[in-house]
Amino acid sequence: MRRLYQKIYLTIIASLVLVVMVAGTIWHLAADRTPVGSALEVAGELAAAALPPADAPAAAQQQAIERLGKRLGIDLALFDSSMTPIASFGHPLPPPPPHLKSGGWLVGPRGAAWSFPLPDRRWVVARAPERHHNPLVELLFFLGAIAVVIAACAYPVVRGLTRRLERLQTGVETLGAGNLAARVKVEGHDEVARLAQSFNQAAARIEELVDAHRLLLANASHELKTPLSRIRLGIELYAEKPDKALKAEVARNIGELDALIDEILLASRLDAVPTLQRESIDLLGLVAEECARYEGCELHGEPVTVCGDPRLLRRLIGNLIDNAKRHGKPPVSVEVRRGEACAVVDVIDAGPGISEGERESIFMPFYRLGEARGTGLGLSLVRQIARLHGGEAIVASRAGQPSCFRVTLPALPKPLAEILSQPRS
Repeated sequence: MRRLYQKIYLTIIASLVLVVMVAGTIWHLAADRTPVGSALEVAGELAAAALPPADAPAAAQQQAIERLGKRLGIDLALFDSSMTPIASFGHPLPPPPPHLKSGGWLVGPRGAAWSFPLPDRRWVVARAPERHHNPLVELLFFLGAIAVVIAACAYPVVRGLTRRLERLQTGVETLGAGNLAARVKVEGHDEVARLAQSFNQAAARIEELVDAHRLLLANASHELKTPLSRIRLGIELYAEKPDKALKAEVARNIGELDALIDEILLASRLDAVPTLQRESIDLLGLVAEECARYEGCELHGEPVTVCGDPRLLRRLIGNLIDNAKRHGKPPVSVEVRRGEACAVVDVIDAGPGISEGERESIFMPFYRLGEARGTGLGLSLVRQIARLHGGEAIVASRAGQPSCFRVTLPALPKPLAEILSQPRS
């Protein structure tokens, strides 16, 4: 199978050869319409003036040919209209072919010669000196030299291009074989470089998703065992001795298991490429609805409009408040305000806060602080949802309030009426 660089290179060579052949053919066919054809017509007129008429004796015509040949230092021959030799000087010259109607080059045993007609239908054939060459041959040599130079310069360019494509192909095959760490070197700034960069980004995303799913599967397998074991033990104890407390504990464990499965499924969907049901949302109103579901949760803030999926944003706010209720200390308060081109939501409780070294770890799936209970996915989902909306979730300790979680989301511009109603400074 022929390689791509060979196909491209041979195409360039074939195109150059075709250009040379076409140029030579056009030159040959259009010789009578070129400056050379006009020059031969002029030469014919001048030769007719220097030679005796066609009905002059053969000796007179021979003397004229010899005199002209000696003066110009060339081989010279004169033919009648039937291409029969009349006179000659120097080495023998070939007669013009019968089908020739205008002047041109003739190829003989001793080299090329000029031929041109006289007005009285006689023909003159002259062999040019060594310093003169057929212009067609010179043209072909010139075009051939250009073709060779272009071919020599095109090879490294074509080979470099296809070599980068070969490396990209090797990277794709390596990735397809299961090596998710496969990457290709990005060279240049053209389409192939952008393709290599896109491949690296896609490979990194695939590796990230596969690693995330592996981690999720491993952790989920471990986490599911705990509530299942408690449920099994509770059922066995309840079978031996029915007790309302055991029944309530089993029900609580079932609820914990259901919540864990729900969050695992949601995390799995968010790891893929989810389709967000985006719409304009009054963030303050959405947060107020979530705060109303929790006793003792205060809300402060100003109206801010964002564009996003209301279902996921409700989950984000609910997880933050639930995290503060479970692992923080009352009172729990939520603040909503407008930042620079973004909406800011702070969820604050009176707890001791998160140490500096764990502020990133708590957003990892199934990470828990100390003996804390729960699914370990709540804050991980908060960050996933925030990033899907173009925002971020961080721990933002404030003076006097060490336990503060902050979410920033892109905000829509203020309504025109609200902007006009603001007092001017």
